[in-house]
Amino acid sequence: MFKSSTTAVPDTPAVPRHIAIIMDGNGRWATKRLLPRVAGHVKGVEAVRGIVESCVLRGVEYLTLFAFSSENWRRPADEVSLLMRLFVTALEREVSKMHANNIRLKVVGDLSRFDPKLQEMIANAERRTAGNTRLTVTVCANYGGRWDIMQATGKMVQANPGVTEFTEEMLAPHLAMAYAPEPDLFIRTGGEERISNFLLWQLAYSELHFTGTFWPDFTPEALDEAIASFQARERRFGQTSAQVAKKTN
Repeated sequence: MFKSSTTAVPDTPAVPRHIAIIMDGNGRWATKRLLPRVAGHVKGVEAVRGIVESCVLRGVEYLTLFAFSSENWRRPADEVSLLMRLFVTALEREVSKMHANNIRLKVVGDLSRFDPKLQEMIANAERRTAGNTRLTVTVCANYGGRWDIMQATGKMVQANPGVTEFTEEMLAPHLAMAYAPEPDLFIRTGGEERISNFLLWQLAYSELHFTGTFWPDFTPEALDEAIASFQARERRFGQTSAQVAKKTN
């Protein structure tokens, strides 16, 4: 299990070890082109493929994608249904490729609301790729940061009967992404500048990068720009600049 950035000072790699992305702007990309919103979501899946390949080439170890939030159920029913079908299609088409390229797939969130067939497909994909080590791609589906903290709190209390005082270290193993280090770099496409209930616990010390580019247009070159922005920042984790400089000299 990885230590929290609020309890220990993590390493600061030149290339982000873990990148988390809110893939925003699919619908607006389509609307701008007088296309149905579904066209934007289909194009967005293609963009995912390119960014996964880019992360492999750049040595990123973890890529986390916010695919469907717990609030997205509020969208029109036909769009939600389409997104579910697209999820199934993506699993059918991509898992074999990911496995062949030594990529592990994880899906986190409250999956109980999904169709049993989709739940089974997710479980099979995770089992099939569980031993892969080149890159871990996490898809957050029916996920919310508050849900994550609440479900972890419930498990922590259940695992420690009679205990009335708790620590971060006691909660951390129960978070949905306890298997991954906290994101070094958070990216949101589409022009919005907010976290939107995504990885609320894990983003405490992540570097934030917002871009107006809609997700379907987010290219490997755009990823390089985000990484360059990350590399230009001084990550202090509560320390002073002098302390950071002393460590790097």
